[in-house]
Amino acid sequence: MSLSRSALLISCAVLLAACSTPAPEDTSQVSSNDFVGRWDMTLKTADGTHPSWLELTREGEQFSGRFVGKVGHARPVDDITIQGATLTFTLPTQYEEMDSDLSFTGTLADGSLSGTTNANAPAGAELDWTAVRAPDLAAPQSVEWGEAIELFNGKDLDGWRLMDPAQDQFWKAVDGVLVNDVSDEGDVGEGTGLISDGTFMNFKLHLEFKYPKGSNSGIYLRGRHEVQIQDDFGKEPFSRNISGVYGFIDPSENAARKAGEWQSMDITLLGRFVTVVLNDTTVIDNQEIPGITGGALDSNEGEPGPIFIQGDHGPISFRNIILTPAL
Repeated sequence: MSLSRSALLISCAVLLAACSTPAPEDTSQVSSNDFVGRWDMTLKTADGTHPSWLELTREGEQFSGRFVGKVGHARPVDDITIQGATLTFTLPTQYEEMDSDLSFTGTLADGSLSGTTNANAPAGAELDWTAVRAPDLAAPQSVEWGEAIELFNGKDLDGWRLMDPAQDQFWKAVDGVLVNDVSDEGDVGEGTGLISDGTFMNFKLHLEFKYPKGSNSGIYLRGRHEVQIQDDFGKEPFSRNISGVYGFIDPSENAARKAGEWQSMDITLLGRFVTVVLNDTTVIDNQEIPGITGGALDSNEGEPGPIFIQGDHGPISFRNIILTPAL
């Protein structure tokens, strides 16, 4: 039996349409253990994207985890459900301005997660999110150091950019010192961050800083992992106090000086492993940073990133900002 010309054309069109339609993703082989581990998340918003982070652990049939949102510190996640290839979890708000808990739903396919959430979304709306497995970032077995780089030249902001270009009245160079002149009388949130033009992966960073009483700043390594700088003289060592990796790693002791005094910090970052020396005292010794901290620029942990100085929590001054990259 032969087909008419028109019937033949229709048959070809049907075949072409079938071939061009993507095959459905096979999620039938997904195991609940496939969700265990660390995930670098990205939430899509009307203004762009913002990073988040999730860690899932399992003990027997019980799942638990930790979550880092757009801002804030790592917080526990206990309400977790996994059914086939679908993950749902909820947790209380931290700094999010919401009337309900944060809720996430996602599907695991081809090694990545994607789904929707109400976090940071307009009331009654949802945002899309994706997540990829966080890289291991093993530290190199041996390190050869390159030539030291002066990130601040003492004269101007050459080599840096403002996180919010409209707030250009705060950061300035004064007599060889990098000054963030945010008013003590202003509300928290006034001012903006300062981001280096250069990006770096493994490095040693030296800097000196001074702040007035009660002030607060921080140094984000690769733009993702904040080492806290704030007025904590005499307080107990804690991950959200001076020299801690914010929300993740407690310093072994508080080596801070009083407000108004110059202090020094030396940070070595190799892979995920960080060493912090505050005022010539080693307070974090080659410990692993699990993931990004709140306020990170992105969640692309496997890539080089800038040095990012927090500038919206109070006045602070820096000098002798010197970075030595690993080759």
